[in-house]
Amino acid sequence: MIVFLHGVPEVSSLWDEVRALLTAESVALSLPGFGTPRPKEFGATKDEYVAWTLDRLADIDEPIDLVGHDWGAIITNRIATAHGDRVRSWVSDGAFTLSPDYEWHDLARLWQTPGDGEAFWEGQLATPVDDRAAVLSMLGMPSSGAVRMATALDDTMAGCILDLYRSATPNPHADWTWPLRPTQSPGLILSASDDPFGNTENAKTIASALDAQFVELPGLGHWWALQDPALGADVLETFWASINATD
Repeated sequence: MIVFLHGVPEVSSLWDEVRALLTAESVALSLPGFGTPRPKEFGATKDEYVAWTLDRLADIDEPIDLVGHDWGAIITNRIATAHGDRVRSWVSDGAFTLSPDYEWHDLARLWQTPGDGEAFWEGQLATPVDDRAAVLSMLGMPSSGAVRMATALDDTMAGCILDLYRSATPNPHADWTWPLRPTQSPGLILSASDDPFGNTENAKTIASALDAQFVELPGLGHWWALQDPALGADVLETFWASINATD
């Protein structure tokens, strides 16, 4: 079973176009608070999202190929490096965040700042959906996807985003310390060449340390799954075929 994890500020429909092109069965999980209710007493920290994901994977009674984007990739990174026996394979487009000296982007640092983060989302939620979508489009998200994601944004998602980012200071590695060594299950690290939040050279270094395959997505940005779902599906299926060939 292929399991997809979305990121921030997104919902599971991010993967719809890619999933439609795959031959194998798949599911895209909706993280708590992202187009779904926030469970009572759920703190929306990075550790809670990892635990929640592991619980969902435990419900799947077949080998799992995990694919993560953005924060979904950070969750995937953690599962691949600390719980590698839970998946058959993994794919991450955010492996660069594994670096101990990783520095968050400007928006993340804004959200991590008490008061400033709340003001940002209050302003966003007060604007029409089309204006919110325009902000995402400026960052490189295709317009159709931008409208879907902007429509899903609400107070619940905004609160989860703030809590999630504030649980990961100064970076995800700070209290997720582990040696960068080959993972128990085979992995693929993706790096979109035009991703303003990414770091291709860092991703290559991490891929080497984890003994993972590496593929650069030329001419694509952060939301490659929306920009060129056909290429994304082809890269994923090529990776899974390489695993099947060695089984």
